[in-house]
Amino acid sequence: MVLISLLSFGVFLGYIGRTSAGICRPSLIEWLITSFLLFAGSIIITGYCLSALDLTGNTWAWAIAVFIPPTILRAVFSKIAPQTTAFLPLKMVVSRWHAAQRWYVSGTLYLRFLFGIMILSVAIIGITNLLLVLFTVPNEWDSMTGHLNRVIQYIQRGTMAHFGGTNWNIDTYPKSVCTIQIYSYLITGKFENAFKLIHHLSYWITLVAVFGIAQRITKNRLNASFFCALAFALFLDFLMQAVTTETDIVLAAYLSCLLYFLFTYRVTYENRYLYLAALSFGVVYGHKVTFTLLLPSVFVVMIYTVFLQKGKGQKKENVTLNINWSAIFKLGIAIVVCFCLWTLPTGYVKNIQVFGHPIGPPTSLKHQSIERATSNGGYRNLFEQGSRNVVRYAYDFVNLDGLRNVKIGQDINRGMRIPLVWLEDKLRMRLDETTEFSIVPFSFERRFEFFNGNPYWGIFGFALVFPLLFLALFGILRSPAHWFLAVALLLHFAALSYSAPYDPWKGRYFQETGVFGVLFLTLLFTHKYSLEKSGYSVALKTYVGVVTVVACISALLAVFLNFRCLPFDALGRKSAFKMDRIPMMTFARPDITQAYLKFDELVPDSATVALGTINDDFEYPLYGKHLTRRLIPIRPFEQPLRPIPPGTDYLMYAKSDTIDLFKPLPTDIRLGTDTTMKGMIVKGEDYYLRKLK
Repeated sequence: MVLISLLSFGVFLGYIGRTSAGICRPSLIEWLITSFLLFAGSIIITGYCLSALDLTGNTWAWAIAVFIPPTILRAVFSKIAPQTTAFLPLKMVVSRWHAAQRWYVSGTLYLRFLFGIMILSVAIIGITNLLLVLFTVPNEWDSMTGHLNRVIQYIQRGTMAHFGGTNWNIDTYPKSVCTIQIYSYLITGKFENAFKLIHHLSYWITLVAVFGIAQRITKNRLNASFFCALAFALFLDFLMQAVTTETDIVLAAYLSCLLYFLFTYRVTYENRYLYLAALSFGVVYGHKVTFTLLLPSVFVVMIYTVFLQKGKGQKKENVTLNINWSAIFKLGIAIVVCFCLWTLPTGYVKNIQVFGHPIGPPTSLKHQSIERATSNGGYRNLFEQGSRNVVRYAYDFVNLDGLRNVKIGQDINRGMRIPLVWLEDKLRMRLDETTEFSIVPFSFERRFEFFNGNPYWGIFGFALVFPLLFLALFGILRSPAHWFLAVALLLHFAALSYSAPYDPWKGRYFQETGVFGVLFLTLLFTHKYSLEKSGYSVALKTYVGVVTVVACISALLAVFLNFRCLPFDALGRKSAFKMDRIPMMTFARPDITQAYLKFDELVPDSATVALGTINDDFEYPLYGKHLTRRLIPIRPFEQPLRPIPPGTDYLMYAKSDTIDLFKPLPTDIRLGTDTTMKGMIVKGEDYYLRKLK
């Protein structure tokens, strides 16, 4: 059965590739990006339909139904944007591989050194991350409480309908990524690590898209395009999520696809790219509501690529005031259609029905939105606190993340930041003293867990990207495309700062900002002081070389010393490859590990367990090694306690000091928690297990 489902998966991938070749132009980059978008979009819309039919957990329904959406999309594109040029993707792969080899050999000694260390670093990171994806279990906080927890619930229930989970993320987060995870899990014979497939794939597709966007901006300069793609592969917040089930890396992939199609439209004026951009828009908005914060940035890019264009057929790069009303109309209509198909069904409408808001319950809004600032001083206070957040995040960017995972790097980092700390003190900005618009108070010395698990861009960000950004913004380096990108990046930076309280985990949210930011590195190859010119701009070459070497070392250390998923024994912990399942999954809350091990020992894999746990409790590990235990939440978020359903075998509950809903019986087994551990982000509850029959 597993072999048949895997065969079905292979056939589906081949069908997607063939369908993509019938939609896009003869371009390897474009074929890969379109194939990824069709792959994700087809599975997502299939998932919505199967959920309505209560077939979410049916492998054979998935295996057959996923072929329907790409067939329809191919038929639609053949009508609205017919493709007349046929090509063989495999032949193109061989051709581009040989071209890449010729490109590398033809470079100067300096460029061969620069690209050589980047390629080697990316190769080591890529192989290491692939092994971690295949052979280590998921263990991210949000996945243990919400993301993966609900995926198993949907499979067991046969539908993605709202059911009221313990953690508010379970019911409120959009469900599009769940469809891809469910399909990946079922079609691979219930291989648990297939939950990471879409996330790891997103890492590589984003690099492909960044390469393609750079090609469009620089008019096919290979050095600039390769440097951008390789540099982004070393952006720490981005590469760290390639082994996780966090959602931001997928959002970055969808965004990069959208930007690629917009910039390609500016070059080709072909309507197919408007429609593919609209498809990307619908998919990305259905993925996560934080895309709302990117809307101003995307609109700015649309102004440059679609609204205000050079005259048709002209090669001049200057932006004119010629408004292409036809393109605006086509793009707008296509976005509305794709929004209805790929965004609305993902859960926003249901959130309005249940919680009265498309995002979720009032508690979550007050915790993570502008209400924390506006409720105490109105919009004037929001401006003040949001501006303080702008400076906080700017300070967080100026760190040698990755490198400071080791003591010598930490010492260098502290020394480098002494002037910044002094400046903040003299200006009396009170970044660390004012806490009213912070989830966790700002600190010049972030906790190890924060900068280790969720770093920012590393040295590429503050040493290259931001200096180039401001040079382009103020016209010192003249490039219309980069001026619009600068505005787009700063708008997203501001949106993240003003829309929610400061969060030390925010490094992962700046991945999408990084898609805009990394494109400024093309300026190193397109202006007077270019790295391509032999014997010219020695100071710039030396500076870029040092930054690149440090970035490569930082990226390698970020992967090899990733406390959450160590490839080797380090930091006083065993390698992730050697760790047992539950200790690995509860690494962020080690005080609950023994209680969960005891639960796993006492409760059979086939048991039905009622869960009286609370919002922050890890529930995913309780499904068991084969994910076969049935867990029934009876203490849903902000809802009354539910009765234990008939036929339930066990009750596991957390005895809270503030909500004592369960009185332990003499026969209950106290699983407990380790109260001696200090410095926990969230302390474990006192857990009990009751046998019901």
